[in-house]
Amino acid sequence: MHPTHHEELLDLARGGDGEAFRALVEPFRAELQVHCYRILGSVQDAEDMLQETLLAAWRGLGGYAGRASVRTWLYRIATNRCLNALRAEARRPRDHPSPRGGVPLPEPSRRRPEPSWLEPCPDELLEAAAGHLAGPEARYEARESVSLAFLAALQHLPPRQRVVLVLRDVLGFRAAEVAEMLDTTENAVTSALTRARATLAGELPGRADAPLPGSPRERRIVDTFARAFEAGDVEAIVALLTDDAWLTMPPLPLEYQGLDAIRTFLDSVVMRDGRRYVLYPSRANGQPAFGYYVRDPRTPVLHAHGVLVLTLSGDRIGALTRFSDTALLARFGFPRTLRP
Repeated sequence: MHPTHHEELLDLARGGDGEAFRALVEPFRAELQVHCYRILGSVQDAEDMLQETLLAAWRGLGGYAGRASVRTWLYRIATNRCLNALRAEARRPRDHPSPRGGVPLPEPSRRRPEPSWLEPCPDELLEAAAGHLAGPEARYEARESVSLAFLAALQHLPPRQRVVLVLRDVLGFRAAEVAEMLDTTENAVTSALTRARATLAGELPGRADAPLPGSPRERRIVDTFARAFEAGDVEAIVALLTDDAWLTMPPLPLEYQGLDAIRTFLDSVVMRDGRRYVLYPSRANGQPAFGYYVRDPRTPVLHAHGVLVLTLSGDRIGALTRFSDTALLARFGFPRTLRP
């Protein structure tokens, strides 16, 4: 009979039983991957880091003394692997992104000093990790902690502050636990958390409560947007936006805010020369999303153009986030070309 008791599984795993090890760590796999995604901003990097974490845990079982829970031990490994990845990334030069196709872009409302290497995450992955409740010290709700706005704000934190804030305010680990994970002091954790919270307060936009996912209220806004976008009706799209709405295009460090700026961008870039699109609904980061395709005027073929995510604010749209990397579509189950 396959053992289910924790100590028995641990003893078997230490003895080299791979099945026992998998049974020991499987309950935490999804949440560890989402943890790595929050810190790194990339689904692919998070998958790679999860594999590194599990391999390191397998190899390090002999050194696991059991003072902390298996979950806390795995989070310690994953967090430090992510920190190492962020440090290596900071040392490795990356090409500055440029607009695809050489289309001239209007002057943005704001230019970030660095690109945002953030990718959208399909809701299926996030839902698999949603079963674990955060600790009592968590400050952010599950939906908020995977939103694009929250993850984009995290990218503006130094690596150590980023992981401290996630561990404390998202996952609810106690300061003493975080200090042990990072081989530092509680005072250092508290100091890093204070600085991280101050930075995040200036980066996170205030917005009204979004409709519940899948609610009639949400569907009404999303369907109206899709019809307007597919019709190329810029004024109808703008009418759905909040007055202070943002349009961003990670990794480009260009941001457009306000109705006039977004209207100009839609007219001169997105809908230029009569371009028309077809949108296929999906969900990313707990938000409505679309795989969007441009129509080929010569053939019935639709060509992938990227992923578009809506951030809803009250009964309007507070942000449009365009991801033009067509490789991302595969994660949402969309092909590169379609024939409607």
